[in-house]
Amino acid sequence: MADVLSHVLLAFAVFTVIGWAISWLDREWAVVGMVGAIFPDLTRLGLVVDDYVIAQTLGIPFDWEALATVGGVLLLSAIGAVLFPSRRTQLRAFGLLLAGSSSHLVIDGVKAYADGANGALLYPLSWWRNPTPGWYVSSDRWVLVGAVVSALVVLAVDRYMMADSGRQ
Repeated sequence: MADVLSHVLLAFAVFTVIGWAISWLDREWAVVGMVGAIFPDLTRLGLVVDDYVIAQTLGIPFDWEALATVGGVLLLSAIGAVLFPSRRTQLRAFGLLLAGSSSHLVIDGVKAYADGANGALLYPLSWWRNPTPGWYVSSDRWVLVGAVVSALVVLAVDRYMMADSGRQ
């Protein structure tokens, strides 16, 4: 759970800071990006519902791990975007959902894995597995502490310093 929370808090910090420069990227749109940061972790639904059950229900091969790839986040972002009412908001939502998901994949790209290589993140474009520098593991507490601290600093700056400049 700390891994999911870390991704959401880091997405909050990133989208809030970007929102300082882009006028339409307010708090509501930042939340859309934060939701996108959760998409690659939907693979954990495999702990509750087996791949086989989904494959038999859909009648096609299915693997939860595909959701943590470029193809998976593109698909999930497109599905999430159609929930918005107009073409303009759908395009914004798609971009933010994809950006949030991409931030998740980039952060996971430097995580330590037992075999020294990440998953096939570029699927369906490539099966290549990038070697990782192994900077952290999902259970490292310092990652969550860093995410909480960065989110609190950005929140404080946004609330107190950016409020003085008229941005809310």
